Amino acid sequence: MNFKDIVGHEDIIKHFKSSIEMDKVAHAYIINGEVGSGKKTLAQAFAKTLQCENGKMDPCENCQSCKQVESGNHPDIIYVTHDKSTISVDDVREQIISTIDIKPYKSRYKIYIVDEAELMTREAQNALLKTIEEPPEYGILILLTSNIDKLLPTVISRSIILNTKPVRERDILDFLTKEIGLSDDKAYFCLDFAQGNLGKAIKLATNDEYVHIVESVVNVLTHIPDMDVDDLAKSVSDIEQFKLSMDDYMDLMMMWYRDVLMLKVTGNIDKLLFKEQYSTLKKQAGVLSYSIIDEKINAIERAKTRLDVNANFDVTMELLLLTLKEK
Repeated sequence: MNFKDIVGHEDIIKHFKSSIEMDKVAHAYIINGEVGSGKKTLAQAFAKTLQCENGKMDPCENCQSCKQVESGNHPDIIYVTHDKSTISVDDVREQIISTIDIKPYKSRYKIYIVDEAELMTREAQNALLKTIEEPPEYGILILLTSNIDKLLPTVISRSIILNTKPVRERDILDFLTKEIGLSDDKAYFCLDFAQGNLGKAIKLATNDEYVHIVESVVNVLTHIPDMDVDDLAKSVSDIEQFKLSMDDYMDLMMMWYRDVLMLKVTGNIDKLLFKEQYSTLKKQAGVLSYSIIDEKINAIERAKTRLDVNANFDVTMELLLLTLKEK
């Protein structure tokens, strides 16, 4: 991936290119933004450009370094991995601290990319701090996070912070229709769901599981007013198959009730995400009050928060569906 291939994020790309041009590349960066917003792509493009043997603001694509990046085998670009739900102090010591003093194999820089940096424990971050404060001249750390508040203030203050922004709607539509080949109707559905997040739009457009997630959300929220206890239990069991994609599942649930609210306020079908479910949405808009709709949206947000901190899945979803059933 090169800068020219990235959709949006012009400010971050401009910053990276300027730092290369002026030879003022920092030793620590934090790229902050929601999941799917393009953080890893930006980091990879920056790393590839820095390591290119041409030394320009865009990689040449032809040198050995560029080819190694494309194959995922560049010896001086290291991706920090972890097997657990946290990045431990041992992970940081073994993969960064113990190797950063070894000079680059062949490139000007030795670049470490830490995805999901918010998973670093306090001890891991403190262990990394000395490296951030006193890095070797060739060392670069790029921390990718969807929750910068989980990083220590001392880590944040010693890094360059780059926040991703929503990509322009026209740019996302062009990518979905021209690069992926979606129809206009499906492209607009993906666009509305993604809310400026190109990664989410691409997932919905290209991943069969996301089609099933949409179908599940529609099925559950269409029939939930008439569900009995057994139906609710079966729905929880059905939803569990999407356990690894619950953020997106919950986002779609919120979009459903946003549509209900939109119909209640404006009656305008053009602004709906779930246009094909217009009659069902209109019926729910007619029987649900503004306060009840607001409570349902808040309940989904609370459930999403609970799942993020590893609350019991079945209990959380049962409580949520009971709340969504209420009129």
